[in-house]
Amino acid sequence: MRLKPIVMQLGFVLLAAPALAAPPDADALLRAAFDNWRANSSMTEITMTVYRPDWRRSMKMKAWTRGDDDALVRFVAPAKDAGNATLKKGDETWIFNPKLNQVIKLPASMLAQSWMGSDFSYNDLSKADDILTKYTHRLINTEQSDGHAVYAIEALPKPDAPVVWGKLLVKVRDDGVMLSESYFDQDMKLVREMTTEKVSELGGRQYPVVMTMRPAGESDKWTTIETVSAQFDIALPAYVFTLSNLQNPRD
Repeated sequence: MRLKPIVMQLGFVLLAAPALAAPPDADALLRAAFDNWRANSSMTEITMTVYRPDWRRSMKMKAWTRGDDDALVRFVAPAKDAGNATLKKGDETWIFNPKLNQVIKLPASMLAQSWMGSDFSYNDLSKADDILTKYTHRLINTEQSDGHAVYAIEALPKPDAPVVWGKLLVKVRDDGVMLSESYFDQDMKLVREMTTEKVSELGGRQYPVVMTMRPAGESDKWTTIETVSAQFDIALPAYVFTLSNLQNPRD
């Protein structure tokens, strides 16, 4: 008779085991990665270096983000690039060219194009969240690396979503650090790949401080961005994300 309670306890454990082992939600993992990257608001200083077989070029910029929809990025050096800026508000994006003293609204078809001759696009450096809103997500693998669980997530476009990529593969660490993102065209051919080269504490969190974008099949071309300083969850003036501030900076 004493065996009955033991058998019942084992039954409860076996029934509970699948729930305890349930995989994390892919949507939540990607949301955590973007929350870690942008927070509720952020202000960062970034160095971008473009590498090519016969030359190298570095630029410095400042970036501000607010929520999921607003971002402003302004180049501050070298002098020939200083003042060039991009403003993203919701689904609309504008660029400012100080030499022409002109603000231009970019069509959605241009947002995946190269920014300032780099391997990053307008969407990349404005930290656009299209992957969260215009794709469905599926956890396809889990592995261990450097004491962390690393989750591989496949993102496929929602029906009729106005996106460039046919598929994205993302690796996210269990603390919200994005480790890589691979971009495939509509024929499922790899086009480019972003990898995190260095993770460090920045602004009170573990952060992908050095990230490199490489075109597929072109080992002698790449672009690296390094975040040298960051502040998160800060109060930003309302004027920051305005067309007026894009053209006539008050920061």
